[in-house]
Amino acid sequence: MADEHLCSVFEAELQDVIPICHATIAGTKIIGRLTAGNRKGLLVPTSTTDQELQHLRNSLPDEVKIQRIEERLSALGNVIAANDHVALVHPDIERETEEIIADVLGVEVFRQTIADNVLVGSYMALSNQGGIVHPKTSILDQDELSSLLQVPLVAGSVNRGSSVVGAGMVVNDWLAVTGLDTTATELSVVESVFRLGEGQAPGAINTSLKDTMVESFY
Repeated sequence: MADEHLCSVFEAELQDVIPICHATIAGTKIIGRLTAGNRKGLLVPTSTTDQELQHLRNSLPDEVKIQRIEERLSALGNVIAANDHVALVHPDIERETEEIIADVLGVEVFRQTIADNVLVGSYMALSNQGGIVHPKTSILDQDELSSLLQVPLVAGSVNRGSSVVGAGMVVNDWLAVTGLDTTATELSVVESVFRLGEGQAPGAINTSLKDTMVESFY
């Protein structure tokens, strides 16, 4: 993490549960777009410096594998959506990269698109509890992806109608953080599908609520 205010939010909520690591990737602050990982491993692009890589190794638990990947599609966070069990990846990702993802993250890997978008990491936010996908994702595609991932999915948005849900929020099994523009309706969907706090079970997101959210912005 690079932005101090953002770091303070995460530290206040999570520092007693998981380690918080202040870092840069290739000298930039956009670490969420350049990296992908889960509790088993972290994948970083080749542009990551030796010093940055060593800092990550020193900061994260020994059981978390860290691997630098030589991949043409180097914004790994945009082309990989993963939880602790499954990863969806850009259809054109290198075969060797696919094998590294499976090995380092300990997941099954599937080449997919989200609402015809190849940037699966940008248009999906995923945890072990559930996931949100691009608001234009069809019911048929949602069902197919949900079956593949074995978690409930819902089409939604963040930051007052942004379809880039993967880049617009961070989520794990305890907490979701979104931009300040995210509406109450959007937050209720996030809380429900990811089973956060006192939110309802994902199946309880009623159709009218989803329709209201999507129709308000699209």
